[in-house]
Amino acid sequence: MSRNHFDVLIIGAGLSGVGAACHLSRDCPDRSFALIERRQRMGGTWDLFRYPGIRSDSDMYTLGYNFRPWTDPKVLADGPSIRQYIVDTAREYKIEDKIHYGLRMLGADFSTETSLWTVEVEHEGSGERETYTCQFLLCCTGYYNYDTGYKPEFPGEQDFKGQVIHPQHWPENLDYTGKKVVVIGSGATAVTLVPAMAGEAGHVTMLQRSPTYIATVPERDEISVRLRRFLPEMVVYRMARARNIALQRLVFKLSKTRPGLVRRALLAAARRQLGDDIDMKHFRPSYNPWDERLCAVPNGDLFRVLKQGRASIVTDHIETFTENGLRLKSGEELEADIVVSATGLDMQLLGGAALSVDGETREPNDVLVYKGVMLRDVPNMAMVFGYTNSSWTLKADLVAEYVCRLLNYMSRKGLRQVTPRDPEGCDTDTSFLDLQSGYIQRAAHKLPRQGSKAPWKVLSNYLYDLPRLRYGRIDDDTLEFVKDENRKRRGVGALLRG
Repeated sequence: MSRNHFDVLIIGAGLSGVGAACHLSRDCPDRSFALIERRQRMGGTWDLFRYPGIRSDSDMYTLGYNFRPWTDPKVLADGPSIRQYIVDTAREYKIEDKIHYGLRMLGADFSTETSLWTVEVEHEGSGERETYTCQFLLCCTGYYNYDTGYKPEFPGEQDFKGQVIHPQHWPENLDYTGKKVVVIGSGATAVTLVPAMAGEAGHVTMLQRSPTYIATVPERDEISVRLRRFLPEMVVYRMARARNIALQRLVFKLSKTRPGLVRRALLAAARRQLGDDIDMKHFRPSYNPWDERLCAVPNGDLFRVLKQGRASIVTDHIETFTENGLRLKSGEELEADIVVSATGLDMQLLGGAALSVDGETREPNDVLVYKGVMLRDVPNMAMVFGYTNSSWTLKADLVAEYVCRLLNYMSRKGLRQVTPRDPEGCDTDTSFLDLQSGYIQRAAHKLPRQGSKAPWKVLSNYLYDLPRLRYGRIDDDTLEFVKDENRKRRGVGALLRG
């Protein structure tokens, strides 16, 4: 085989890709693998985004890897700290030398005759193309377009004399000291930017079309800090993970079964922190909690800057940009030197690469997701797509563990190919992401779908997935295996037992 052939090829060297590589090095030490990374540094999201205050919106005890503890007392960590955690993990597990930087995957084709993927990549700097081959393809490319974020076309934008910025492409050394800043948006990025910029800007206005549920979380985990005095680090970490997983599931389940109760609790907490001078209409969404993702703010920093008057919030629609700012449909005008369009992400699977089997294209929207891991009728391939209703890495770890179990099973049984099949026809029109968020709805036509029943149904529930992905049967009669002598076997485990 060529120097560009590996047993496993991981696409992406961010939080998911590095984690998957560590799992492979631990659980499949005999498998060769490499990581293809488009950027010049590892870190993915946490290397790309550089806007003020960039941080996680999930607690680090569950966003961290299950095999390596997060030791900083910060619950919601800043972006550079998260990237450093990824780098330190890669170094500890000797992953650094396995990352091939500056390569973008253009497409991947699987040959059922050879049971190999042929992956075409492009060198970002030169445009030169190169080919890699592998037996198993593991896509850890995240879920959005790295080249551009989502930005609506605003009327009159060309007339604006100030700067318009998207957080995904934050200008280096942008000076906003003393300036009037308008942040368009109400999601995680907006609620992070407003308090982060309020300290230096003259004034920051958060302009939203509609409110979002915003919850305060502690900035530091004082319980874990105290427990570290007399318990081993990994024990403290696992205790914090278990506690936070339980809290996440409780809040999510209550949001679905008792939405009125959760709504009242969230709004009451916001009211206590805002005081009586700020109109609560800006914090009363028209939907139920967790119909869209809940925003978390450390120690209520957003509420604090609003209460202090260093920032303000406006709920309205933009009529047009003007020379000096924005005119809203209510007639109100907002002066601005800088407008930040925190309007969301452009969702994109597989980094925009084309996927095919024996030259026949597999469009993501035409396939079902098997156990939230593999794609129907696509052999020897898995993708990491974390949870949207809890920490991303909880699912990423489970997927990596499952892939390792699958690869080891295939090695033991002398199998070279595995493909999820759906003879019962479990198709539905439902996206595998069950949220009403705008960025998900905009991308519904290009996302894989979920089926009408297991293993094609995606429940986004860690406590459901844990026993099935970590301990469940591999040969579950849905996977079709091919032995080395090219003889297809369905339900191989059952046949071997017989």
